[in-house]
Amino acid sequence: MTHTPVAAGRSGLFAPARLGGLRLPNRLVMAPMTRNRATADGVPTPVMATYYAQRATAGLIIAEASTPNAVGQTYPDITAIHTDAHVAGWRRVTEAVRAAGGRMFLQLQHGGRVGHPATSGLVPVAPSAVPFPGTVFTPGGHRPAVVPREMTADEIRSTVADFAAAARRAVDAGFAGVEVHAANGYLLHQFLACSTNHRTDGYGGPVSGRIRFVLEVVRAVVDAVGPERVGVRIAPGVTVNGIEEGDTDRIYPALVEALAELGPAYLHVVFADPDQPLFRRIRELWPGTLIANPVLGWGGPLPADGGRHAGERLLAAGADLISLGRAFLANPDLVERLRLGASLNPVRDEGQMYTGGTTGYTDYPALP
Repeated sequence: MTHTPVAAGRSGLFAPARLGGLRLPNRLVMAPMTRNRATADGVPTPVMATYYAQRATAGLIIAEASTPNAVGQTYPDITAIHTDAHVAGWRRVTEAVRAAGGRMFLQLQHGGRVGHPATSGLVPVAPSAVPFPGTVFTPGGHRPAVVPREMTADEIRSTVADFAAAARRAVDAGFAGVEVHAANGYLLHQFLACSTNHRTDGYGGPVSGRIRFVLEVVRAVVDAVGPERVGVRIAPGVTVNGIEEGDTDRIYPALVEALAELGPAYLHVVFADPDQPLFRRIRELWPGTLIANPVLGWGGPLPADGGRHAGERLLAAGADLISLGRAFLANPDLVERLRLGASLNPVRDEGQMYTGGTTGYTDYPALP
């Protein structure tokens, strides 16, 4: 399939687009961001409905990572999607966003070794018994990481099934679809990386083995809810959470080609760089919608334009949609601000991202 790049310039980010069965009013996507506003057992809270509804003018909202099972929990007070209570909590959120005119996908994330018994009550699992380097945040503060259990073949199969069940629950909760998180050092990314996958069975070793688990998860999710309701997030070369892939330039062309055969609605590339040969190669190989998340610095101040220029460069390089994170966090009306060239709210205190409550969450002002 030949892909025609979107024209860059002022109209590019604000032009309508299609994604599977959805009509998007613009090409700006609110990226998934963990905010730790759920209950201790992962149920979304009412303030989350307010937060997401405030940002419903985004072309698409990808809601924060939700775990498909209990052992996949990463940090305290993150959302989940494996019980009826989780579905009911998320349904309140999706109803609020639809009422405000928005559209939502839900990101599905299993933390793998990025977890702790003090948080989940369970020893984390991973491709191999390679611990997370350093400490993990728990309800009692930062604690040294524990050595994860290497997943058995039965656990791999059950985890694949958990992702499929979570996708069905997400659709029941009112989401238009789900994003399978294979990025940023969590379980699926751990299977891809040489530093965390030392397996000698069919899920390790050569590239074909290390991409197998990701492909099985995506295939199961596609079978569960349909390809038009599924996206996949990848992070080529990203070393977040202690990941070292080892052969990035070999992993991702093989993975992208295999994913394309499964036909999900989109591929979401983290920290995309239009000047990077691998990004251009991924664009060549991916026949469907490509969401690009620009490189805007990790933890530093936002650029004054919130990432607009970077997004337009990525559109010119062939991306179809542009995802932004912190700019949406601090600006509930980001789309309108960018359209008008208005100044942006800065992120006031990054510590407030994860502290719970409304401060630094729903109290950012919109334009008068």
